[in-house]
Amino acid sequence: MELKINDEKIPVSMSWSGGKDSAMALWKLMNSDEFQVVRLHTTFGEETKRVGMHGIPEELIEMQADSIGLPLDKLYFPASGDNLAYETVINAYLDELQSSGIGHIGYGDIFLEDLRKYREDKLALRGFEGVFPLWEKDTSGLIQEFFSTGFETKICAADADLISEKWVGESISEEFIKDLDQKVDPCGENGEFHSYCFAGPIFKSSIEVLVGETTQKSYDIFLANGEKGKKHFWFSDIKKA
Repeated sequence: MELKINDEKIPVSMSWSGGKDSAMALWKLMNSDEFQVVRLHTTFGEETKRVGMHGIPEELIEMQADSIGLPLDKLYFPASGDNLAYETVINAYLDELQSSGIGHIGYGDIFLEDLRKYREDKLALRGFEGVFPLWEKDTSGLIQEFFSTGFETKICAADADLISEKWVGESISEEFIKDLDQKVDPCGENGEFHSYCFAGPIFKSSIEVLVGETTQKSYDIFLANGEKGKKHFWFSDIKKA
């Protein structure tokens, strides 16, 4: 895929999950006078070929990239891998970007300071900088902007302890936001839910998807008191129509 590079703008590779925050961040960067997104990159499980907690299959991410009109770099890490395995994959990718003259990475983070610091510290070791177009935006206002600009997205995963199964596989809507418990962030920034964006101003055409069955999975976690506990998540089987 050939992309015309604007020499007057700073080239950026966008960290792309396929969800609404990535989509909003990309949209803002695409309308920036300072930056030009020249690539997308997504990390997939080496065995599952799906996006982390989103559970979105590789094929649907490829369809997004095609509709957006940007090259997609696919990064794979082992399911049993620890954080070191992930960092090894990312560092190899940074080598590629560096050789292409790209020194900035775009993210859809909004207010998780620890996550931003982690990203920036790791990037700085390699001479890269992070770009955070949604940083410290009010999430209630941000979700309204998401609606008003014409984005549409399906809920592909949700915290089963906080969100009803009835919403999984549905489009994020005003009704969904109103139904959320007050302790749930409207943009799901604390990981309460994840989404797959299938329409909006960044796409040449909307992506047709089918919503299959909803399943629940449980994960071992450590509670604040140090004891071991369980976390439960809904997953919707979203696939190509």
